[in-house]
Amino acid sequence: MSESKSLEKFLLEIGAFVFSPDKPFTWASGIISPVYCDNRLTLSYPPIRTFIKEAFVSLIKDKLSDVDAIAGVATAGIPYASLLADQMNLPLLYVRPAAKDHGKKNKVEGRVESKHKIVVVEDLLSTGQSSLAAAEELRALGCEVMGVVAIFSYNMSKMKAKFEEAHLRYFTLTDYDRLSEMAVKLNYLPAKDLEGIMEWRDRQ
Repeated sequence: MSESKSLEKFLLEIGAFVFSPDKPFTWASGIISPVYCDNRLTLSYPPIRTFIKEAFVSLIKDKLSDVDAIAGVATAGIPYASLLADQMNLPLLYVRPAAKDHGKKNKVEGRVESKHKIVVVEDLLSTGQSSLAAAEELRALGCEVMGVVAIFSYNMSKMKAKFEEAHLRYFTLTDYDRLSEMAVKLNYLPAKDLEGIMEWRDRQ
């Protein structure tokens, strides 16, 4: 892929991936981070949204065959799961972090078919907890989870270990290393800060 049309460049240009070593961000998990990735911004840019959708379709066809349904992780994984399900003409599900406290009290929304082969869609992987919980819920309902796909991964060692322990494959369109290196190349991140950014990730 040429630099002029790369996902890394797109994410940096729209501010979906930002660096703030001096004023770090606090994640929902409580992790204090010098970087923040907000892939939800990509939904507001139709060319980038289409680029990601098509990249996901190619990834799934290449790495995960015979898929019966697409499942989005609530909430950030739902939009791209919807786009993928529509593009691939497949059933769509989504998985809540907790069951509703009213109505049918569902945790998985959509028609669940036992033994269906499902791909789980998430916007990014940090600790991996939400994706792993969604996969566990689908497995408990008798589905075969083929793998997780996401736009981005921080490539944290603890996350990798959790996926291995769960015997679950994951694939991403880009990752922390590639984005950080592109950020230096395109002057979004001073070269002197790259080592510290990488050391922070490796401690997680």
